[in-house]
Amino acid sequence: MSYRTAFLAASCLVFAIPAYSAVSITGIGSISVTVDPSGQYSVTVPDMSWSFSGNVGAPLSNLQVGASADAIGGYAEISFDFQAGGARHASIRSYSNRSSILFSLSNPTADIANNFALPNWTQYPSGLNHLTFSGIFAPPSFWDFASDSPFVFFDNSGRSFILSPASHFMTAGMTHGPNGELASGISKNIATLPRGFEQRTLLVVENGINRAFDTWGNAITALTGKTRPSNDADLSLNKIGYWTDNGAAYYYTMATSMNYEQTLNGVKKDFDKAGIQLGSLQLDSWFYPKGSGATWDNNGAGIYQYTAAAPPFNSGLLRFQQNLGVPLITHSRWIDPSSPYHSLYKMSGNVVIDPAYWDSIAAYLSDSGVATFEQDWLADKAHTDFNLTDGEAFMDNMAASMARRHITMQYCMASARHYMQSAKYDNLTTIRTSADHLQRDRWTDFLYASRFASALAAWPFTDNFTTGDVSQLLLANLSAGPLGIGDAIGSINGPNLLHAVRRDGVIVKPDVPLVPSDASYANMAHSTDAPQVAFTWSDFEELRTNYVFAFPQGTNTQAVFRPADFGVNAPVYAYDYFAGTGNLVNATDSISTKISGTVLYMVLAPVGPSGIAVLGDTDQFVTMGKKRVSKIVDRGTARVSVAFAAGETSVMISGYSPVLPSVAAVEGSVGQVAYNQTTHLFQVPVMPGKNSSATIRIRQGEQSGKPSPLQPPHHNPGKTGAKATN
Repeated sequence: MSYRTAFLAASCLVFAIPAYSAVSITGIGSISVTVDPSGQYSVTVPDMSWSFSGNVGAPLSNLQVGASADAIGGYAEISFDFQAGGARHASIRSYSNRSSILFSLSNPTADIANNFALPNWTQYPSGLNHLTFSGIFAPPSFWDFASDSPFVFFDNSGRSFILSPASHFMTAGMTHGPNGELASGISKNIATLPRGFEQRTLLVVENGINRAFDTWGNAITALTGKTRPSNDADLSLNKIGYWTDNGAAYYYTMATSMNYEQTLNGVKKDFDKAGIQLGSLQLDSWFYPKGSGATWDNNGAGIYQYTAAAPPFNSGLLRFQQNLGVPLITHSRWIDPSSPYHSLYKMSGNVVIDPAYWDSIAAYLSDSGVATFEQDWLADKAHTDFNLTDGEAFMDNMAASMARRHITMQYCMASARHYMQSAKYDNLTTIRTSADHLQRDRWTDFLYASRFASALAAWPFTDNFTTGDVSQLLLANLSAGPLGIGDAIGSINGPNLLHAVRRDGVIVKPDVPLVPSDASYANMAHSTDAPQVAFTWSDFEELRTNYVFAFPQGTNTQAVFRPADFGVNAPVYAYDYFAGTGNLVNATDSISTKISGTVLYMVLAPVGPSGIAVLGDTDQFVTMGKKRVSKIVDRGTARVSVAFAAGETSVMISGYSPVLPSVAAVEGSVGQVAYNQTTHLFQVPVMPGKNSSATIRIRQGEQSGKPSPLQPPHHNPGKTGAKATN
């Protein structure tokens, strides 16, 4: 039985021992917490020679040491009482299974002034780089200290700590004081805390910046109880979507000589013509009446009534959806001053917080074929008055009503506090992590905000793009979030789109979002002219394929990285996707490559015990995405399972082998192997069996027959996004 399970199973193990002198507890990695009766408290991290210390400024009483378990895991805890403007109670937990420390501060007996924070460190590791997420869409800042954001500190080798709120995210406040002090509590805009109020703060220490984000995010969602959604958890994540928001072809405009319903039906026919199934269609703010005139086209006004405007939907939203035959995603903004909702429901600021409103909206959407609700303008006009209760009520009631109707949610124009709040809701699946309409100048912000969102169990969304631009399509595909295009009728590039999706519209994606490498954080912190390097992967337990995406941020176009930077500890075949070439590389070898076009895209395929590196389906950007390669095992022979969409008759599987490999079908069938004696690359066509799947075995060994030539590689997108080839 594990330590955590033992504590959860036996509450009788919970204990507390009074203490009359300094006491210490120790967690994983010998991370220790010490509290002195004088009011001094400290955290020590021996492996990094780091320490954090502060003082509550008053003698302690009821100083106790105990142990128990919570959703994070088993912990040891020091608790104590003290007087600071009134009676306060505090505790500090150190966990046995994660490098995490949880601080709690409460006022159990009476209301109290909000003028105290725990922790409030006057001493902590110095000379570190830092990162917070500041403003609308939560872009990264390596110089600012945003008060609603986690504070991320790291050195050039990747040793990191993250300090953040662990509760009351809508009103929490982080502080970097004038003398460098570091504190976490409730925003100073809140004057008084009610009796029984408790605020929590989480400290995570890790060797590795991305590792720190993962540990921190998993601890936060453990505390909130959120079930982390899979990368195909809803329609927007599973299949290609069409978007009509800002930057898309039909944002507040229609196709020539068509009304809106005809336009959107024309989009659906375009997908049908391309032979790709459309998974969902987003209706932006143009779909509901706005302003005192209650018109659909008053883009500067708030919601008059949240129902489909007529026009453009003269027969109602449900009839339109039924005729279209595609589930909908619907947008929402703030409430207009002229709206009748002001007299019908309880409001705060520019939004409704009344649960009755949210129940009625969710019911309307559910009855109209809507699968996902998008709340926009969160860090701008769609906000409550700032107090302890209303922000929570707005977000909680929205989420609860949508969940009851099985509607998932997306946040847009969110600030860091909304990212944090999203960790409370199972049905919050996606967050827009960069400004409207994916463009080259959005990429850096998108990647870092994606790291923030994904740590908290939300999948990042790039916003709309057009399919003629391969580099935008590639980035969106590697994000592992939704794919939402905004092409005009007649301009959808089906061949390009099929590098990211199957014929049934299912997105072939990596397991996790594309995020910056640890080295990229240090480069950003020091404003180093170096390409941004980001990575993601498809993991098959014993084998993991990494995908590396790099692009210049200045004049330096030389990308430099090692497979080990992405957690690789064995040889890989490093395959330049657009050049169609590669070579064997050890984990610690440096790969230095000039970025000749818009991006460098490399697939790092692990060399298995067979000596073969399976690249997968190189017609897909994500060559080993699990909606194409569902399984691979290599215990001397590589066994690869391939998934097909209905109507797909053949998939080409590629890889590296020192000699012409022998390929046999276990399920389905295979064609002739193509092999290049110089590059040692092979290709084999695979055909499905009865269940739209196939399984093949690949091993080294001469296969009879003369190998056929390989297919040519895909073209590298240029500065304007050249079209890829099939």
